[in-house]
Amino acid sequence: MTTNRRTFLHRTFFTGITTTLGISGFAPKKQRSKAPLVVATWNNEKACQAAYQVLDQQGNALDAVEQGVMIPEADPNDRSVGYGGRPDRDGKVTVDSCIMDAKGQCGSVVFLEDILHPVQVARKVMEQTPHVILAGEGAQQFALANGFEKQNLLTEDSRKEWQEWLKNAAYKPVINIENHDTIGMLTQDAMGDLAGACTTSGAAYKMRGRVGDSPIIGAGLYVDNTVGSATGTGLGEALLRTLGSFLVVEFMRQGDTPQKACEKAIKRVVDHHPGTYQEFQIGLIATDIYGRYGGYSIQPGFSYFVINAKGGQLIKSRSYL
Repeated sequence: MTTNRRTFLHRTFFTGITTTLGISGFAPKKQRSKAPLVVATWNNEKACQAAYQVLDQQGNALDAVEQGVMIPEADPNDRSVGYGGRPDRDGKVTVDSCIMDAKGQCGSVVFLEDILHPVQVARKVMEQTPHVILAGEGAQQFALANGFEKQNLLTEDSRKEWQEWLKNAAYKPVINIENHDTIGMLTQDAMGDLAGACTTSGAAYKMRGRVGDSPIIGAGLYVDNTVGSATGTGLGEALLRTLGSFLVVEFMRQGDTPQKACEKAIKRVVDHHPGTYQEFQIGLIATDIYGRYGGYSIQPGFSYFVINAKGGQLIKSRSYL
């Protein structure tokens, strides 16, 4: 065989391999999804439907996630988010919220009173100020200056429950679906871009001024448009100590699926709280740029809602315990 013929056969053989496996002999690279997707903590079907409607009309992920979480913020029957939320131990409803877009921009409000839609204020912080977080009176002042109106968020049902609680005033920071929760939502639009939001009225009967993980970027929410997004729910202090949402995204950056990343992050929370993790709940959900999603929790009972081109479904999360 001549040198030229050997060279030709050698090149033909390896060209066939690289054509089959992809560049440099690796499997073909996954393609970024451009199919609308909404994932949210718990059975927040109406919120997911509102977000998906925006996406279905060619809206962007940021607008969708904002519109989605505004549904429970305005629902007086949702006792853990916005209007109708359970108050702190002084009888005041304080709300926390954050939002993050595909460009890595983010905004947050904490310890905000008398404003119905804190997620909208958080977005204005992101888009109209050089800051990420505004708190308390300053956050309220900013909201009022931007056209928001004061509204008492304490409903009669929540007020009666608070007065009943005052008889014993026993505060146990064990957060679960029975006495507190939040909504975290993740979206992906037809351009493939990601966004997320997290909003809550915090733990029932908390100490005045307490802020949990929900409005803190990296703890309650994190979005990286090159990798994926994550949000969490449950005992905020535990997610603050471990930066749970950021951790999930970093695991996905290392190659884990959203499901595996959530499982590894929950294990980190468990390892960080030896002897006490059995006493509280943490739930995490995540999406990646390929349209995959997942969720995992410490305790059984956590669920998350998903809407994509196949329709909507409530998924019962697997759990560590």
